[in-house]
Amino acid sequence: MHEDGNGAEARVAEQVTPSGADQEFLALERELTVLLRRARANQGEMAREVHPDLESSAYGLLIRLNEHGGRRATELAGYFGVGKATMSRQLRALEELGLITREPDPADGRAWLVTLTEEGHRRVGTVREARRARYVSQLAHWDRREVAELARLLHQLNGVMEK
Repeated sequence: MHEDGNGAEARVAEQVTPSGADQEFLALERELTVLLRRARANQGEMAREVHPDLESSAYGLLIRLNEHGGRRATELAGYFGVGKATMSRQLRALEELGLITREPDPADGRAWLVTLTEEGHRRVGTVREARRARYVSQLAHWDRREVAELARLLHQLNGVMEK
């Protein structure tokens, strides 16, 4: 930004594209696109590491259960933005693979909580540990403060995007 002859702020021409978009936001969009594409590919790999028959989309569900414990299917569907039928199908597949179990909700006997089985915890833990080891290896040349700052900024971005 710079001031024009009247003291008002004006954009520097090089920073704005012909469509009016700021270069910084175009760069952000480009880098997020690359990150998300790689994340989808990695999610598929990690899902197969948990179990060869596991769908890529179910990996995030296992992580959610691993981090937050038992949850109702309706809560999980809302969190992931999918319908009840889709969530029911994914949960049934995970149950058939022996990775989750359904237990009566102590707060409401009519409802069920979905939890990871011991095998599910073991498999998810193994894959997550391998993933963290890859991050440590790939970012070994980064200063730990940079890693912490990246994590902080991504957390902040996720919070804004969730609203």
